[in-house]
Amino acid sequence: MESKIIKINSKAGGVTLKVIPGHFATTHSHINYFIDMTTLKTRHNEAHDVAKALMALYLNNTVVDTIVCQEGVEVIGAFLAQELTNAGFMSINAHKAIYVVTPEQNGEGQMMFRDNLQPMIRGKHVLLLMSSITTGGTADRALECVQYYGGTVQGIAAIFSAVDEVQGHHVNSVFTPNDLPGYESHPYSRCPQCEAGKPVEAMVNRFGYSKL
Repeated sequence: MESKIIKINSKAGGVTLKVIPGHFATTHSHINYFIDMTTLKTRHNEAHDVAKALMALYLNNTVVDTIVCQEGVEVIGAFLAQELTNAGFMSINAHKAIYVVTPEQNGEGQMMFRDNLQPMIRGKHVLLLMSSITTGGTADRALECVQYYGGTVQGIAAIFSAVDEVQGHHVNSVFTPNDLPGYESHPYSRCPQCEAGKPVEAMVNRFGYSKL
């Protein structure tokens, strides 16, 4: 798979996305690109560049108390909190600082916050941060979790998103399908590649891919 890697630069520059064309299965759909965000989420300089790109998409009158991270974006979340604070974004919590937290998730995809983290959600203005959004299924569950624990969702941010909004909340992303020529996402039952007899090459999720 390494020989097929395509590098795509963000429109504003500073962030490079690595993608691999093929036939892949996610939890919710079949897609024709594996979007490799490994280094964007783990190298501090690349994570910082993503945070700066995302920060530029928000108005500085947005109130953010807590960033809820999904899919291994905690490093980006910490840099984003720093960038928002440096840019003068407001937080109304007593510490005048932005919390960066991650919900627990069980095998059925249900999310929860333990008692010690719930005060960082309840009554707080929350920004949901994800690596990628293809169908919005995972974002749906994350929004419901935040709302259940009393948080007010201020927006959704992602490195890549194939949707513009989830539950009425606009999604700001560094990359969209317009950046990936011919990007497609289909339900399992209506996948053109399956119908053409092309086998799935790998199962992909937030941790990476497993060849089949």
